[in-house]
Amino acid sequence: MNLEEAQARIHQLIKEIKSHNYNYYVLSEAKVSDQDFDSLLQELIHLENNFPEFLFSESPTQNVGGEINKNFQTVAHNYPMLSLGNTYSEADLLAFDQRIKKIIGEEFTYVCELKFDGLAMGISYSDGKMIQAVTRGDGSKGDEVTENVKTIHSLPQNYNSDGLPSSFEVRGEVIMHRKAFNKLNENRLKNGEQVYANPRNFASGSMKLQNPKEVAKRPMDCFMYGFYSNERLKEGHYENMMALKSKGFNVSQHIKKCDGIQDVLEYIHYWEKNREQLSYDIDGIVIKVNELNLQEELGFTVKSPRWAISYKYQALQVQTLLKEVTYQIGRTGAVTPVANLEPVQLAGTVVKRATLHNANEILRLDLHEGDTVLIEKGGEIIPKIISVVPEFRLKNSIAVIFPENCPECGTKLIRKDGEAVFYCPNEKECSPQVIGKIQHFTSRKAMNIDSLGEETVALLFTNNLIHSIADIYTLRDKQNLLLGIGRLGQKSVDNLIIGIEASKEMPFEKVLFGIGIRFVGETIAKKLAFHFKSIDQIKAALYDELLEADEIGDKIALSVIEFFADEDNNELIEQLKSSGLNLETDQKMMKSTSTILEGKSFVISGVFEINSREDLTKIIEENGGKILSSVSAKLNYLVAGENMGPSKLEKANKLGVPIINETDLLNMINNENTL
Repeated sequence: MNLEEAQARIHQLIKEIKSHNYNYYVLSEAKVSDQDFDSLLQELIHLENNFPEFLFSESPTQNVGGEINKNFQTVAHNYPMLSLGNTYSEADLLAFDQRIKKIIGEEFTYVCELKFDGLAMGISYSDGKMIQAVTRGDGSKGDEVTENVKTIHSLPQNYNSDGLPSSFEVRGEVIMHRKAFNKLNENRLKNGEQVYANPRNFASGSMKLQNPKEVAKRPMDCFMYGFYSNERLKEGHYENMMALKSKGFNVSQHIKKCDGIQDVLEYIHYWEKNREQLSYDIDGIVIKVNELNLQEELGFTVKSPRWAISYKYQALQVQTLLKEVTYQIGRTGAVTPVANLEPVQLAGTVVKRATLHNANEILRLDLHEGDTVLIEKGGEIIPKIISVVPEFRLKNSIAVIFPENCPECGTKLIRKDGEAVFYCPNEKECSPQVIGKIQHFTSRKAMNIDSLGEETVALLFTNNLIHSIADIYTLRDKQNLLLGIGRLGQKSVDNLIIGIEASKEMPFEKVLFGIGIRFVGETIAKKLAFHFKSIDQIKAALYDELLEADEIGDKIALSVIEFFADEDNNELIEQLKSSGLNLETDQKMMKSTSTILEGKSFVISGVFEINSREDLTKIIEENGGKILSSVSAKLNYLVAGENMGPSKLEKANKLGVPIINETDLLNMINNENTL
């Protein structure tokens, strides 16, 4: 792999992993299995190790995954909520054990805990009372959800503080037991309401409700797995948990102290066989060095403690019948095959459909109509077909053949060099593509027209009221036609028009992202908008000029040129202009707060006390500084926080790059220290 290929793949992996992090931590909608996610992350780590010049500060390997839900007050964690290293391999556990022994010797014990499948929470106590509860968020900051957490009956709001530090924090996992979850779904089915996907999604979504009274109606639980304080309680993690348990905190009865790695493996094997006997879902086992002084000696990497690791179980599998294969067309024209299955119970939910990814997957499986297939829920959420059970194949069954023409519009499908996916090129008339483009434009990350959701977009398209993005801004003149369509009443129509009008205030980069130029994602749209300042400048830019913009490579540049070579797209831009959308960058937004950092470049690494890395990036840019992704001789300053990557520190020292902390940076901006 050459440099250009490595850079392109790293950017692609960063984007994909960030998307999966957002889906999992914010939307509670995992799109891939844990194994698939871990595979992507390991590939990214491997590439960054081999191409350190492309180790970008925004990489998920440099950040704890997850985003912050903006509906709640954002609160900084007193103790960062770091993630754990994962493995599915016992050989990795043995290697982990050997690494530990090389550092601290043989005299230590392990603690094994069930890895609960729920929502991580940091809960602070002081002087016998619960004072605050904060979600994991991005690891350094989270959402303050104290009133919601107080509705969980197994969590003490008051306790006997004798023998405990005056102030401390416990870490726990908010879950819902399967029996309560199934009963809830049964009642929703009886009432004709949509059922919830799984207990984890339900628990996570409940914690994000704005009304604590509604949360109180939902039977949730919380198991403690961590204790943090400036005062030492006991000498071991297990002993800390037992002390908490004696004070009424809900610590799992299945926590176990183990004398060595063989005891750990026995614990893992037992629960792999017996996890279905639990009343709640787990997806693995967490292994920790018990002695706290040895934990301190082992320390942390930039993302994870060196003294802990999680072993994840393989997803549960079951057999069922393939009824038929149907095909979905996305907004880019990508054709995705979907297996429609005989409904079957798997990991607590009924599975009816599974993705087949692409034509290559159908060939790999050698899929035939009526096959018996083995399916699993990757990460207990997303179903996929693992293999066909050949002994149950029907005689004279017909092989599943990927279609040559688009199932929606009949256009002959194409496959681009180097890609596994087939595309329908009829982007202007193929209904799912047109609808998908409009839905993308109105989505939260683009124009954020909440009143024009996916279902409403499809409804308006079906009723011939919109056929393109530009048509959205003609709906003000069609209000009489909107009334009575589907469930649209006067209030809904009023809200729809208000939302559309408000979207005209969205900044240029949001409009550019919403237009949907291929390969121009949210970040790239911002880079283009700030570099070229207007849609006309982007349209007029030559290939070499596009490459001058930050992070713009060959593929993106060619896609932008191809987009503006189409007269229909140019007509669309003119229509959006006439509708009053922002197609130029607001110069006020681009103007720096000061120029005190002008001409200076910075790399930010580690965890900080006052500001998140995102906040520090904004502060530096607002004061004229430039953020770089990697340490080089051209770098002016490395801003170092706690648990920063040792490779960056080593390289900065080798090159003589000044290393400053968060306070130094803020003093520099406030003219208290020019460094």
